Amino acid sequence: MLTLRASKDRGYANHHWLQSYHTFSFSDYYDQNQMGFSDLRVLNDDTVQPGMGFQTHGHKNMEIISYVIEGELAHKDSEGNIETIPSGDIQLMSAGSGIMHSEFNASKTKLVKFLQIWINPNKHNTKPSYQQKTIGEQFGLVPLVSSNGKNESLIIKQDVNLYQLKLKPGESMTLDINSDRNIFIHQVKGQGIYSEKSLEVGDALKVTNEKSLILCNKSDQISTSLIFDLR
Repeated sequence: MLTLRASKDRGYANHHWLQSYHTFSFSDYYDQNQMGFSDLRVLNDDTVQPGMGFQTHGHKNMEIISYVIEGELAHKDSEGNIETIPSGDIQLMSAGSGIMHSEFNASKTKLVKFLQIWINPNKHNTKPSYQQKTIGEQFGLVPLVSSNGKNESLIIKQDVNLYQLKLKPGESMTLDINSDRNIFIHQVKGQGIYSEKSLEVGDALKVTNEKSLILCNKSDQISTSLIFDLR
């Protein structure tokens, strides 16, 4: 079954320094039918003004991923990690027993756009940790996050695999799906067609009880999406 989650139907918050689109219920946006998908709890599409950001705040028992689309994100946390995450990089912060952190636009002149993703962990009260990976300009299906670190992916405390799919114009491929798995696709850039379901930027697709998906780019621009393989 393929269920479209249209970009226009997402929640929206404008805090002047931050514009955020919520795929699932978050903060003041609540939709009882959009409380997450499997272990994927939050997917926020954030744009932060130059020099602004999220002041120091805390999290506990949550796996938090930042996928930078444009600009640079400055990260600082209570474990002593001080990092810059440029576009083309992904970070994974495991909050575990508790962590304080801030995320700011590293530029004083340019916007930063990134996806903020929360995944419920399968282990609680563990030691907080931080990981970062450069994706680069790789095409095809690129592993970003997994439970076992396969193919140099970041290690997450949950049975989930996260991939970046990047297709050139006219490219296509088939994604085989195990019978007990669910797939969630978020369109990051360009247009993608997934077994005849067309996604524009910000659209998402929930996939259940399917054996395979045909992934293709019929546009004249590069298509980039995130694909979550969930239990």
